[in-house]
Amino acid sequence: MQPGPRSDPGPFPFPLTRTARRDEHCPDTAAIHARNAPRESEPMPYEWTQSNHARRELHLWPYRSLPRRGFVWFIGGTAALISIPLFVVLGTVILWGLLPFVVLAVGGVWWALSRSYREGELMEVLTLSRDRISIVRRAPDGSEQRWEANPYWVVVRLYPAGAKVANYLTLKGEGREVELGAFLSEEERRDLAAELQERLAQLR
Repeated sequence: MQPGPRSDPGPFPFPLTRTARRDEHCPDTAAIHARNAPRESEPMPYEWTQSNHARRELHLWPYRSLPRRGFVWFIGGTAALISIPLFVVLGTVILWGLLPFVVLAVGGVWWALSRSYREGELMEVLTLSRDRISIVRRAPDGSEQRWEANPYWVVVRLYPAGAKVANYLTLKGEGREVELGAFLSEEERRDLAAELQERLAQLR
């Protein structure tokens, strides 16, 4: 099974069954840096933290365009706009015929946005120390999937534009290859690959 990202985060492939090969679709470490020119710093949907002097953590999460406060205002505004025509039929039997449809419309919007928020609770945590690197993927339902390896032998791979999906990011170690940040944009995965290469190089 060849790695290929999807339009949504989907199941985390722990592990990928195929053995990694170095070919035209799988660049080496130097190639990743060669393709990454310095860019102006921009906010990213991931964050590096340092729990102590010997261990660092990387937290990744899906981007949310609508914050919680915006969610409340959007639902309230939608309900208000849909309710405007009801004022015309106040006090008539027509109101009771239209009211269920209004409730269903607002409820449908609320359900769709709530489901989107639940899916957005997905998080990936990469922990990096001198003797171990691990990835924990926490799904919205609370389940976890794990991968770990010796950081000295880990290879960061960024599949190029000619691959099935541009800038698909994986880590290969101890015979297994896993994706990282499938929900990030192409540019974010490219930048993250360069950061990971730099931090792994500091440990060697």
